Amino acid sequence: MKTKKNVLYGLYDDEQDLLKAVKASNERGLKIMDVYSPFPIHGLDPLLGLKESRLHIAGFIFGLTGSLTAFLFMSWIYKIDWPNVFGGKPYWPVPAFIPITFELTVLFSGVGMVITYFIINGLSMKTETEVLHDRISDDKFCLAYDVTGTAGEHAGTLESFLKETGASFVSTKEMSDL
Repeated sequence: MKTKKNVLYGLYDDEQDLLKAVKASNERGLKIMDVYSPFPIHGLDPLLGLKESRLHIAGFIFGLTGSLTAFLFMSWIYKIDWPNVFGGKPYWPVPAFIPITFELTVLFSGVGMVITYFIINGLSMKTETEVLHDRISDDKFCLAYDVTGTAGEHAGTLESFLKETGASFVSTKEMSDL
């Protein structure tokens, strides 16, 4: 059963205002639920205490798998399964393997990283998401706090904090907890 949570959020017009608000929130010891942005913001991850993603390691492993698959399969075909000489080429024409090896490296890496991303984030074709505000994915930056079960005074403090730090719109929304 999904539980409901109340989210207090503020929308900012500029990413620099959002960064200043996150810094001020950290200085005051306010617990940030999440930050939403239409594009990545340089310097935001350390402020939120997020570690670097290890998705690039998975991409390297998938790419290496694609390279080995292509190279070893073509080597097996030309050296063991069907060793024909075409136009005076050697039995094992390694330079001719480079384009196909490159293409399979890119294919395995891209498809593998997309699948890994979807699995890690619990996404699928049937995933339903709730959006705090429609403009978050367009041109606004959002700083959100979970105010479920807190006293009205705390929510009022957070609301005034958001307005102090330059939020152009402040609202509360009830969302299902995933």
